[in-house]
Amino acid sequence: MTRLLDRRGASRSGVETGLRIAVLVPCYDEEASIAQVVADFRAALPDATIHVYDNNSRDRTAEVARAAGAEVRGVAQQGKGHVVRRMFSDVDADVYVLVDGDSTYDAPSASAMVARLLDDGLDMVVAARVAEGAGAYRRGHRFGNRLLTGFVRWTFGAAVTDMLSGYRVFSRRFVKSFPVLSGGFEIETELTVHALELDMPVAEIATPYYSRPDGSESKLSTWRDGFRILWTIAKLYRAERPLPFFGWIGLLIATLAIALAVPIVVTFVEQGVVPRFPTAILATGMMIVAVLSIACGLVLDTVTRGRREMKLLAYLAQPAPGLAGVGVRAGEGSRP
Repeated sequence: MTRLLDRRGASRSGVETGLRIAVLVPCYDEEASIAQVVADFRAALPDATIHVYDNNSRDRTAEVARAAGAEVRGVAQQGKGHVVRRMFSDVDADVYVLVDGDSTYDAPSASAMVARLLDDGLDMVVAARVAEGAGAYRRGHRFGNRLLTGFVRWTFGAAVTDMLSGYRVFSRRFVKSFPVLSGGFEIETELTVHALELDMPVAEIATPYYSRPDGSESKLSTWRDGFRILWTIAKLYRAERPLPFFGWIGLLIATLAIALAVPIVVTFVEQGVVPRFPTAILATGMMIVAVLSIACGLVLDTVTRGRREMKLLAYLAQPAPGLAGVGVRAGEGSRP
């Protein structure tokens, strides 16, 4: 009989209470750390299947991961977002653990994160990083994370404090209802916004965060990827909150148009003439643009509501996390 992980994270022989757990590890040039990552998560979640997706590594990442016992596949499109899209599409499981392959995240925390997901009926548990050592969490990255997380909290009402954490646990209904659109490191932002958009139950667990091992280098560019993440937030806000987005633009343009028109109106009332026709035409045009912007916001808000309903139906079509409806049958193990 297949050994599976039960609802409380204990390894045992089970049929009805068994869950298929998949550990998803996107990798790019992680030869120095991937074997340790595979070994650590095999020890933390002995019944889980570990999937390593190699993203055109120039070193022996795939060979080392395969030798360590992981199931290895390749993704040709460069970028973490493309890898996550392929992972979520390929892998069939009940619980998904997403973690970077750089050996900076704490594998023993995985069992507690999975247990929290199942016991509380959550759809996402985020590992909030607590730096272990001065070099684990660079000051620039820490500041950027706080800035971007604060912006997301202001725009979307985020319930997480470490939005850019690459260590998360998901329910099946989250993964199979998530349309991955980003291609790079902004994927963490998109994951967070997806949960907020559908009002999914989420939580955080503080976990240690370690320095990279010798020979491993970070692929994250503080400024370039920071701007990409900020641009992604702006696009997501436009897509998910079109009425306030276009409404504020319309109000700003309307305010400028009124400011230009007031002196012209005053002159017309006092003297009966319009001395500045170009300004009058500009103010009229700006007011028309303002009205159109607000109208676009209203129309797109209706479209977004319909799209959100479709996402919610896809989300509800999947079984809830926990014991009920996991759909595991006798003798069924982890499948790719």
